Amino acid sequence: MLRLSKKADYALIAMKHLAQKRDTASSSAREIAESYDIPIELMAKVLQRLVRTGLLTSHQGTRGGYALGRPSTTITVADVIQAIDGPLTVTSCSTENSTCEQYGKCSIRDPLWRIKERIVAALGTVSLAEMAAEGDAPAQPHPAPMTVLRTNAI
Repeated sequence: MLRLSKKADYALIAMKHLAQKRDTASSSAREIAESYDIPIELMAKVLQRLVRTGLLTSHQGTRGGYALGRPSTTITVADVIQAIDGPLTVTSCSTENSTCEQYGKCSIRDPLWRIKERIVAALGTVSLAEMAAEGDAPAQPHPAPMTVLRTNAI
């Protein structure tokens, strides 16, 4: 099964939180962590990584905290996941220079790479603004649930 890492989950939660608080200058790591019962140390690390990738900005001082680094309409779910977990992969042979002994005769590598590209493209179609617009309502069950992606899996 493919699924998001816990850090990617937390990053998406934090980014949605910040996108919904457009009128607030910023939010602290503690505020975000306490709002969702996430360990503060882990949330701080996730937020710092998002700052390093430019998805967030941080501000020091009494009114300091974190804010979106660019408009929520220009940040996609794929951006957030890749900022935290790196490039998305569905196979262990994620490069052309693989040490896998099956690399030369593998018949599923190319189709799996195309599937990965479709997953990345699908995640790239959902903006943070769209997620924020959905509010905090519980997700509705879908007739055919989509398998969620975990990076560097398999």
